Amino acid sequence: MAVRAGYRIIGGRQICSSLISIPRLRHHPHLPRPASSQRFPSYSIHQPAGFKFEIRCISEKAAGMGRLREPSGPENWKIKMLYDGDCPLCMREVKMLQERNKQYGTIKFVDISSEAYSPDDNMGLDYKTVMGNIHAILSDGSVVTDVEAFRKLYDTVGLGWVYAITKYEPIGTIARAVYGVWAKYRLQLTGRPSLEEVLELRRNKEQVCNDRTDCKLPK
Repeated sequence: MAVRAGYRIIGGRQICSSLISIPRLRHHPHLPRPASSQRFPSYSIHQPAGFKFEIRCISEKAAGMGRLREPSGPENWKIKMLYDGDCPLCMREVKMLQERNKQYGTIKFVDISSEAYSPDDNMGLDYKTVMGNIHAILSDGSVVTDVEAFRKLYDTVGLGWVYAITKYEPIGTIARAVYGVWAKYRLQLTGRPSLEEVLELRRNKEQVCNDRTDCKLPK
């Protein structure tokens, strides 16, 4: 039976761990000694008969216990999709793209309906502007909208063929016109208040919710 305990000291110092064995088994003469015994010095301290207590100090480099690397962050994204998380039909498409993005990791998704949304982090695009039509931000800071935004989003996850035909006329003009109608009336078509009402509710949210932390705007 063995009990292990240890502690770490930050800043490049050694990591010490203790091993208590009750009792300690003798080394069998016909078995080779482990090579690691030369790497980890042992220090014995006084203890009652029948008990063996050892302290082994090893460096992080020797133990292969270096600091874990942080997972790849949003610096790898090629395009940022600003989406309305309160739009049920929009979310179907967002979820599909999110599933595809697990393989590519090229899209960063930003929910503009979140209270944490900040225009300062998104090229100055405020809630009202992005609610009017879809916006996407390329990694170089340029902003694309409408059908072009969809075309670039789909292309980064291997679905460029879906919107490829919109590059050519008159298909491009027709596609932009159809999307324009959808963007203009999508709130009404999905059973939500008008944009003016939604904006008013957001402005008065603190009064409507009476400082409640669990209050949400109507969808």
